[in-house]
Amino acid sequence: MKSLEFKTTINCNNCIAKVTPYLDSVKGIVHWEVDIKNPAKILTVYGDDVASEDVKAKVKEAGYSIEE
Repeated sequence: MKSLEFKTTINCNNCIAKVTPYLDSVKGIVHWEVDIKNPAKILTVYGDDVASEDVKAKVKEAGYSIEE
């Protein structure tokens, strides 16, 4: 399983709850997590066939900024 990391503006548990349905809809994601203690708010996505463009599009759709 591969992992992708992104710097985001997802900075609290409420933000995680808001972005959950968006990330859960991305094809290929097996598991994801956000390190809200890290100043860069690192989103790590695990899966075998996950397109980083799909992840970025969904996080932006949820209202957060994201970069690799």
